[in-house]
Amino acid sequence: MLSPPHALLRQSYAPRDMRGGGTMNADGYGIAWYPEDGTEPVRHRRDCAMWTDAGLPGLAGHTRSGAVLAAVRSATVGMPVVETAVAPFTDGHWTFSHNGVLPGWPDSAETLAAALPVRDLMTLEAPTDSALLWALARHRLAAGGDPVEVVAGLVREAAATHPGARLNLLLFDGEQIVATAWYHALSVLAGDDYVAVASEPWDDDAGWRAVPDHHLVVARLTADGPQVDTRQLDEKAAASALSRNGAR
Repeated sequence: MLSPPHALLRQSYAPRDMRGGGTMNADGYGIAWYPEDGTEPVRHRRDCAMWTDAGLPGLAGHTRSGAVLAAVRSATVGMPVVETAVAPFTDGHWTFSHNGVLPGWPDSAETLAAALPVRDLMTLEAPTDSALLWALARHRLAAGGDPVEVVAGLVREAAATHPGARLNLLLFDGEQIVATAWYHALSVLAGDDYVAVASEPWDDDAGWRAVPDHHLVVARLTADGPQVDTRQLDEKAAASALSRNGAR
């Protein structure tokens, strides 16, 4: 988060690839870490720029974890800059983040939002596209949905109802990472005893591999080392979802 040449801290004020989403990530940051295997995550979020939090170096320097999800935020114009809008979003052992935007918010989100129970809509953590996507994912996971299929299906449906949407989603349970590259950058780095998925590589290690656009990656550590699987999420499937949903 702090030490590498292009750590998340530097990405907050000097990102390399914003895809038209602003010039820096100054509208908050968040961290969720799992203290031990099998435990629920601890979360720390702020609605300020990462570099302005004088307490962060001490917190990070004295925290140890083998599973971490961290994010910085660039708020979309018209969406609030509040702590509850900052990823990671959490529920039980799940953590979630969204890098991107649903164009035309909030009017364009009616079709997606209609799939949620009224109570879930009324208790969104924040009136933002990311919070809505998280509520949809959480609802489907609670119903027993497979994490990979939940993320893949959500991206296809959101892309069908929001042409041009940027939908890099990341779902994590402390053991398995499920992430998508959909009109935004995503890279994977795997070593002997670790695997990392990031919007931007934090150094120039030759092992970083870019995830192709319109692809989903599933990454985890196994007894034999890191396992990284990548599959395509094509736009034809998104168009099919659009047809099934009757969206316009």
